[in-house]
Amino acid sequence: MDLLQRSPLWLGFVAALVLAEALWRLRSGRGYDPRTALTTLGVVVGNIPFGLLNGLALAGVFSLAWDHAFVRWALADWRTWAAGFLAVEFAYYWFHRASHRIRWMWATHSVHHSAEQMTLLSSLRLGWTNLFSAGWIVYVPLVLAGFDPLLVFTLLAFNLRYQFFLHTEAVGRLGPIEWVFNTPAHHRLHHASNPAYIDRNYGGVLIVFDRLFGTLAKEVEGEPIRYGLAHRPATANPLTLAFREWRLMLGDMWRARSLRPAILPPV
Repeated sequence: MDLLQRSPLWLGFVAALVLAEALWRLRSGRGYDPRTALTTLGVVVGNIPFGLLNGLALAGVFSLAWDHAFVRWALADWRTWAAGFLAVEFAYYWFHRASHRIRWMWATHSVHHSAEQMTLLSSLRLGWTNLFSAGWIVYVPLVLAGFDPLLVFTLLAFNLRYQFFLHTEAVGRLGPIEWVFNTPAHHRLHHASNPAYIDRNYGGVLIVFDRLFGTLAKEVEGEPIRYGLAHRPATANPLTLAFREWRLMLGDMWRARSLRPAILPPV
């Protein structure tokens, strides 16, 4: 949905930053893999029809939930937006954590972790199958609790746009800001495939819920971050990225004659 909401101005701004970062990486000796970039663009193109399908389906789901809301908080009241921001961040934390710990949800989210370079462009690697992995369910209670779907979708769009700026090695540590907000340093570690770092720093805009629930981690000396998927070979094929985990998981379910492989942690 966020892809469909982006204005030409936003897209131009993103393109300028992506180009600036690519030049920085080349000049600093970090390199910029064009094949990885092309794969990401392939994922983005494939996400357009799937994003439209997801958006239409979820609009219906959230509209139905809104019709059955227990109360409706005034959309024009700033306090509604302040409370909604915290509620959406809380829900996003648990959605993101579940996406790493439940294989059915990881089948979609793994696409986002597949890039082996941490770049702004890699932030656009989003899975095509969000509707089927059903992570959106965690936001339905917010609508039932009285938050307008427009507020929820707007704050989620802001959350995703904010995270675009986290996918880079060009920004170092940011001092006291990192006590409250998610930063590139926090998010780089989230994308690590090292056993010492894996499945940490789930926050969106805020990092406070990682502090509260014990999932915060920091990079340690002598353990440089390795990006990409821990247990899967790299591939440049967007179709493989989008559907590989589903194929492997469904195969395990078929052999087990059980739904158990879908609810266990990813393998």
